[in-house]
Amino acid sequence: MDLSASQIILTGLLVGAAAGFLMHRADFCFAGAFRDVFLFRRTFMLRALVLLVVVSMVLFDLARRLQLLPFYPFPLLGGASVATLIGGVMFGIGMVVAGGCVVGTLYRSGAGNVPAMMAVGGLVLGSALYAEFHPAWSAFARTGAYFAARPTLPILLGVDPTWLVAIVFLPASFVIYRWARAGKLFRRTPVEGYVQPWIVAIALALLGLVSYLVAGMPMGITTSYAKVAAWLESWLAPSHYAGVAYFKETPLDVSFPAGLRICGGPGAGFDGIAWIQFPLIVGILAGSFLSAVSLREFRISFRVPVGQLAAGLAGGILMGLASRMAPGCNVWHVMGGLPIFSLSSILFVAGLFPGAWAGSKIVNQIV
Repeated sequence: MDLSASQIILTGLLVGAAAGFLMHRADFCFAGAFRDVFLFRRTFMLRALVLLVVVSMVLFDLARRLQLLPFYPFPLLGGASVATLIGGVMFGIGMVVAGGCVVGTLYRSGAGNVPAMMAVGGLVLGSALYAEFHPAWSAFARTGAYFAARPTLPILLGVDPTWLVAIVFLPASFVIYRWARAGKLFRRTPVEGYVQPWIVAIALALLGLVSYLVAGMPMGITTSYAKVAAWLESWLAPSHYAGVAYFKETPLDVSFPAGLRICGGPGAGFDGIAWIQFPLIVGILAGSFLSAVSLREFRISFRVPVGQLAAGLAGGILMGLASRMAPGCNVWHVMGGLPIFSLSSILFVAGLFPGAWAGSKIVNQIV
C-alpha cells in the first residue's frame, strides 16, 4: 500500500463518518424520500434530494472544467440497459419494504436499529444469490444494452456537459429558490440535535465531490456486500466459491494520473474495491454511532415485531439482488451518476419511482 492508497482509505473513513453523522441527525434516507411521496403524499425529503443532485451536478462539472477529476466519466459506470431499469424497480421495492436504502440501513444500524441490521444482512445474502445467476443476467444485460460506448447523455449528444448542466441548473435553481422562500426546505421540530435536510444535502454533495477527487469516483458501497458474501462463501464452502464466475471478475482496473493503479471486483480479495468502499461503510457506522451516543439515543432492542424483522431481511435481499443487477445502488446512481447525466443512472432512477410505488402498496398490505 503506498501513500495514495492510504489517503484513499483515510478519506473514505472521514467522508463516511461525516455522512453517517449528518444523515443520522437529519434521518436523511432515500427510501423515506420516495416512500413519503406515495404513502403520505409528502415531498419534503424529495426536495432535499433534488437539491443534492443539482449541487452535485454543479460541483462535479466545475471540478471537471478545472481538470481536478482523475476520471470523467468515473470508472464502473455501465451503459444504458433494460437490466438497469429492472434493477431500479426492484431496488425501489426493496428499499421501501426494508424501511431504508443501503446507506439508510447502515446509519440506522450504527444507531442500534435491529431491523436495519437485518436489512444489511439481507444485502449480503441478496448479493450472494445474484452471484449464482450472474452469467445469465450479464448476457441479458448485454442483449438489452444501448449506446454501450456512450455512457452519458453529453457523450451521446456530442455536447459539452456544461451546456446540459446550465439547462438543468437555471430552472432548478429558480424552483429551489421558491421552495426556500416558502419555507418548504425547512422543518420545524423540537428534536434535539436535528439538522435540516437541506444542509445535509449540500454537505453530502461536497462529500461526494471529495470522494470523486480522491478515490476517482463518487460514493458507492454495494460491491462491498458482494465481497462480504464472497468471503463467507470462500470460508464456508470453498469448493463452491471457486466455481462462481462472478467472484473472479475484476471490473475495476484504472490508473490514476499520479501513477497509482487500482484493480478490484466482488471477489474475496482485499483489493481496490475494498480500499474505497469498506472505509466508507465503517465511517458511516462510526459516524451514526457517535451521533446516536451523543444524543443518548443508542440502544439495541430485540423486542421488535417478527414482521418488521422479516420485512427488513426481505427488503435487504431485494436491494442486494437489484444493486448487482443494475449494477449500482441509490447512492451510486443518484449521488454519482445522475449529476453527470449517466444514461444508466437515469434509467435506474426512472425505475425507482414505480418500484417505490409498488413497495408502498406492499407495506400498506403488511401494516
